[in-house]
Amino acid sequence: MAESFIFSIAESLTVKLASRAYEEASRVVGVYDDLQELKNSLSYVKAVLLDAEQKQEQSHELQEWLKQIKLIFYDAENVLDQVDCQTLRKQVIRDYGTPKDKVGRFFSSSNPLVFRYKLAHQIKEIKKRLDKVAADRDKFGLQVIDVDRRVVHKREMTYSHVVESDVIGRAHDKKKIIKLLMEPILDNNAGYKHISVIPIVGFGGLGKTTLAKLVFNDKRVTKSFPLKRWVSVSDDFNIKSLILKIINPLSDFASSTGQQNLRDLEIEQLQHRLRNVLEGQKFLLVLDDVWNEDRVKWVELQHLISVGAQGSKVIVTTRSQSIASMMGTVANPYHLKGLSPKDSLRLFVRWAFKEGEEGKYPDLIEIGREILKKCKGVPLAVRTLGSSLFSKHDIQEWESLRDKEIWNLPQKEDDILPALKLSYDEMPSHLRQCFALLSLYPKNHHFNSFGVASLWGAAGLLPLQSKDKTMVDVAHQYLRDFMARSFLHDVSDCGTFYFFGIHDLVHDLAVYVAKDVCQLVNSNTQDISENVLHLSFVENGLPYSSIKTSLQGVRSILFPVNNQGASEAFLDAWVLNCKYLRYLDLSDSTCETLPESIGCSNLETVPKKLRKLISLQRLEITTKQSILPESDIAKLNCLEVLCVQNCVNLESLFFETRLPKLRTLEVGGCASLKSLPLDTHHFPQLETLAISGVGNEDWLHRSEDTNAVLRLKTIVLSEMVTLPHSLQQYASTLQTLVIVGCYELEVLPEWLSNLSSLKFLFMAGCPKLKSLPSDIHRLTSLQVLRIINCTKLYGKYEPQVGECWPMISHIKHTDIRK
Repeated sequence: MAESFIFSIAESLTVKLASRAYEEASRVVGVYDDLQELKNSLSYVKAVLLDAEQKQEQSHELQEWLKQIKLIFYDAENVLDQVDCQTLRKQVIRDYGTPKDKVGRFFSSSNPLVFRYKLAHQIKEIKKRLDKVAADRDKFGLQVIDVDRRVVHKREMTYSHVVESDVIGRAHDKKKIIKLLMEPILDNNAGYKHISVIPIVGFGGLGKTTLAKLVFNDKRVTKSFPLKRWVSVSDDFNIKSLILKIINPLSDFASSTGQQNLRDLEIEQLQHRLRNVLEGQKFLLVLDDVWNEDRVKWVELQHLISVGAQGSKVIVTTRSQSIASMMGTVANPYHLKGLSPKDSLRLFVRWAFKEGEEGKYPDLIEIGREILKKCKGVPLAVRTLGSSLFSKHDIQEWESLRDKEIWNLPQKEDDILPALKLSYDEMPSHLRQCFALLSLYPKNHHFNSFGVASLWGAAGLLPLQSKDKTMVDVAHQYLRDFMARSFLHDVSDCGTFYFFGIHDLVHDLAVYVAKDVCQLVNSNTQDISENVLHLSFVENGLPYSSIKTSLQGVRSILFPVNNQGASEAFLDAWVLNCKYLRYLDLSDSTCETLPESIGCSNLETVPKKLRKLISLQRLEITTKQSILPESDIAKLNCLEVLCVQNCVNLESLFFETRLPKLRTLEVGGCASLKSLPLDTHHFPQLETLAISGVGNEDWLHRSEDTNAVLRLKTIVLSEMVTLPHSLQQYASTLQTLVIVGCYELEVLPEWLSNLSSLKFLFMAGCPKLKSLPSDIHRLTSLQVLRIINCTKLYGKYEPQVGECWPMISHIKHTDIRK
């Protein structure tokens, strides 16, 4: 596979080496001059990497050259990590004494002079390797490109013709779009909108263009719109080019003298001709395959076409939800879904067999049903796999395709993975690496943004752009970027975090681009690339001893599947050899003991001198102590997430402690807890509060000082009989309320309706809950209501049929199921 995101690695190394903080750190450690020489060599190679990445598809030798550079970059990152660690070590020793106590085990006690010598030697070796590879730069004829402004090759130009009988499963979608075309859209300020824009949104291969063709060629549409224009936008949103296509729809396909003269006209003359063509005409304009996110360009075109008659319409097809939002005027863009299993099979049969011959091969049809599970209703994927089997009737060949993953199948330029990869190629380089790491989770995984942010942060992919932002803030921005590209689905915006999934084919794309960097290990895995950086284990009982373990460069080890975790044999065979490990997931571990370098749960006491962990961002505590070492915890100024779980003897929390950066506080299973101050003095940045297993609410303090009331955005409650009355003090800021596993909860408090900012209400596993507040209509900001496994609520509020359904039918998104 072609080497990817090398430029972004070079960029991050360059930025780090050039930063003032890092220059100071390198002086402290004593390797400043060595790193400056490395930076110069890096800059020499970096200058041609963008050109090399674009040209590598045509040269296997160039791919190998890039692969060698990437391996050198990874080693360079590891060396810079050592500089970071040594700098922190010196800071801790300076602030808190020598490292010869118990906490000193976390740190190396190596002689600084020896360390400096070894590190300088490693840097020189990396520079030597880089210079040797860089010497081959010129033989590839590479150009110097300093800024990532690469032009992504989009699809070929599209056309409006379609044979309707060849299209399967889109009659309902066609009907919906035509209805939008035919109905006027009321605008409160200007009566009827002059021109309305209807976006059709979805990721590559769903059939957006095909649906637009069906609508464009419908007889009712032709009758209603005397003037119709189909414009294939794709690569460019150049105003002059778009005007030409609208004035003369044949301008792309003919080259007569008259049409050539049009191209020679100045933009001023062209815009006059455009206005003459459209003025007073009720027109339908289809802008197919739009990638432009520059609103100024869109507004410019919008003004030029606004001379059309009342009721003129524009249909836009795009992969980007942000483009749909920018251009659309209807209430919601039309999000195109996949085909049903029945329609998928009909389409598959059409591409896999000659007409009428499918009846001869019932066994192949059954295998075809299993093959279609890979496609998840995406028409282009169905076509890709169906056409690859055309006129092939050997059952073993069909079974072979069924058992292969899509990324291992041959792909033509217009097949599903290349079509999806256009969206990936269009991403900024920093998003590509983050997207690749999503391949470490199995298909159908339910993601949460905290977990993803932790992984991305540990991998060094979340650079902080300002002091006001945390790594989670940056991760959320990246996730919003993925949403805008239709790469995420089933997204639940909970205010301070997200739940989401990714389509199976998007997962296939992530695996495809992350090959050799990320690897998901299961019982079928026979070998692991020696240069892999991130590993994910999705099955218990894997034969670790039979798999190569000389993987010292591994940076992440995950166990993302519930109830499947690391064993002691795994830790002994793998983890202790991973010198550069940044992320280790030990949830659901079967270990009874852990190496001293990792730690353990169910502690008798929290380790002494916790304050030495000066960069710690997340801390989870389970201890038998009645009082925590608050003086140490108060020194953790970088702490963003604190979880205090199952501390059965703990009586109080944080009367004297101030945690300036804490965003999330989780408290659960602390049966002896008597007090917890919740105010801005102790937690000035707190946004998310999760509480579970509280027998009474006496310890939840209500702040008497209105200026000190927390501005909580999210509250998660579980294992409660009643909801704490004190929580209503957050009515003006609370956006998300999650109530789960409250098995004895029967009634929701009436004050719930006072939550004026509430956008997301989620309730699950509350079987005795009888009803929602009678005045739930007062929650005017509520956009999403999800009720799962609340037996008594389901019957009363079942969509369309429940007796209380009218009380909640106004809510934009409802999900009520058993």
